Amino acid sequence: MLTHDRWLLPEGIDDLFPHEARALEQLGRTLMDRLSVWGYHQVIPPMVDFLDSLLVGTGHALDLETLKLSDPVSGRLIGLRADITPQVARIDARTAKAGVPSRFCYLGAVIRGLSGHLDKTRNPIQIGAELFGDSSEAATTEVIHLLLETLALVRVENVHLDLGHVGIYRLLAGEAGLSEAEESELFDILQRKDPTDLRVFLADRQVAQGPAELITRLLDLNGPLEVLDRARDTLAPGGPLILKAVDEVANIGCRLTARFPSLPLHVDLAELRGYQYHTGIVFAAFVPGQGQEIARGGRYDEIGQAFGHARPAVGFSADLRMLASLSALKGQFESVAAIFAPAIEDPQLERAISQLRDEGQMVIQSLGGPHETAERLDCKASLRLLDGRWQVIQND
Repeated sequence: MLTHDRWLLPEGIDDLFPHEARALEQLGRTLMDRLSVWGYHQVIPPMVDFLDSLLVGTGHALDLETLKLSDPVSGRLIGLRADITPQVARIDARTAKAGVPSRFCYLGAVIRGLSGHLDKTRNPIQIGAELFGDSSEAATTEVIHLLLETLALVRVENVHLDLGHVGIYRLLAGEAGLSEAEESELFDILQRKDPTDLRVFLADRQVAQGPAELITRLLDLNGPLEVLDRARDTLAPGGPLILKAVDEVANIGCRLTARFPSLPLHVDLAELRGYQYHTGIVFAAFVPGQGQEIARGGRYDEIGQAFGHARPAVGFSADLRMLASLSALKGQFESVAAIFAPAIEDPQLERAISQLRDEGQMVIQSLGGPHETAERLDCKASLRLLDGRWQVIQND
């Protein structure tokens, strides 16, 4: 193998160089500090986990994204996590207090066998927050509020929010008597919003006229919050559970509009991202120029059932690397004001360097090499002995 071939990484996997790593570290710390003041406690699940724990309640899509291998110790299948949420559900199941909501946040790398993102990355850094133990609209609104505040904090601009509800689709698919495979095929058609394929599909499966008509109507139920007034009339034949879901979307939309009057809010009852995973409200944040959501979340009740403690849950997640690329603070996080110190053994110089480092400033002391200049080490200032004391002087 040629030496330069050893620089190659698997497709979609890449290194983070110093300026990128520093920017992400600072951005992540800023966001985690904000999640903390909301009462969300950080957890750090392991990168590797038993496969049945990683895939609990997540559906076929995450199974395809999860890299799998055999554990030589236990003989069981393990996987590299492609999503942190199921691991957090396990932590909640082990630590939950009866009747008390739990709030968790996390920041960590995930590895995906396949990439579902436009930038083709397979090693995103996932940041997110999860709220367990409360099924109320207030809990869902809090998580969406936190998502929007997170994006505002790092100055991601022109954010648009989409709201949907996978419960409506689940109820209609159940009424249609579809198999799991047929339900998945119908999901793909609805995501393409193809009325011709939808009619053919429903006719071929001989779906009864009632549920078939209501499923077809989902395609047109998208737009501003007011579209839900039409949805109530259009979907009324589906029964009270469907109307309850429509009202939930409306109520949460009204709460968000009251808190964020200028927020562009869009409703789409045929938008079902993560439907195999979520059980109710789903939401996603978009910005112009990005063809895919930059953050998403929703309600996924009972995910902890596999761990012996089923609780309602709602959360969101985003890729820190994507947020960094969109942040108006990007240059600020990447810049480093380093100070150069000469290779001199001087107790006074050592004290000056220690004091600066204690204040949080970066000081790079030369090791004595002829090429270790302030310019070559990217230092914008230097420690110089003036008037008998070491002082920080900006370089020319």
